[in-house]
Amino acid sequence: MTRLALADVLPAVNKLPSLPTVVMELLASLDQEDVNIDALAAKITQDQALTAKTLRLANSSFYGMAHQITTIAEAIAVLGFRTVRGLVTTAALIGTFSNQASGRLSFTPFWRHSIAAAVCARQLAVQLKLNAEQAYTAGLLHDIGRLVLATEFPREFEEVMTYRAQHDCTPLAAELAVLGIDHATVGQVLTQHWKFPLVMQQAVASHHAPAVPEGQPLTLAIQVADALAHALDLSGDEDDLVPMLPRGTWQQLGLSDATLMTVMANSEKQFEGASLAINS
Repeated sequence: MTRLALADVLPAVNKLPSLPTVVMELLASLDQEDVNIDALAAKITQDQALTAKTLRLANSSFYGMAHQITTIAEAIAVLGFRTVRGLVTTAALIGTFSNQASGRLSFTPFWRHSIAAAVCARQLAVQLKLNAEQAYTAGLLHDIGRLVLATEFPREFEEVMTYRAQHDCTPLAAELAVLGIDHATVGQVLTQHWKFPLVMQQAVASHHAPAVPEGQPLTLAIQVADALAHALDLSGDEDDLVPMLPRGTWQQLGLSDATLMTVMANSEKQFEGASLAINS
């Protein structure tokens, strides 16, 4: 078995392309109440590829626009800044990794699960009175370490996938058994490299933690969102397994069964629109 250490991962992460500047500014605006929307719209427009993807999404049948949206400013006016920010961020993150270099990691199911976790996280955040857009982005990124392993360490990732098939276990268990390091740790390294807020780094790093410490509600939300996304089975992955949550997680969450059912129902409704970015 091939073992990996952080010393092996860091150079691979450092050579990954940076996110577009406008995306970094959009992410920085997640916890800002006073945002200059016009200025950010103008910056999105300067990135022609992101603008084209965002407008294709905005004009999709999911949103049912009566007329064609032709500018980012119009998209924001019709759909709202939060929706457009989410579309731009999702499109940029997906575009950062090539679907032709992911080896045995199936690109579409991976992003379908990531987006499902993101919409679940957003719905949970509303109930928990957390920053919903920050939760969405953390949910979108929670498994990004798997993509790094698949694209930057294809031979080692092949061993992980073979082990998983032989032992019918979760990806996390296979990674630890074969590599001695897991995708949550690799994801934390990438979010540090991309200079994401510390609270989001913690959420990505600890979404499989045995217990979530008090004072990290976003981490708790992402951990539960991951489980709910698997339970909803929206990835299309026939080998999908629902991870076991640590004892006491549901009690720590403090939400009723009825509320959780509402979260899952709303997440399913939002998933279709959010997942359009995968093939945009």
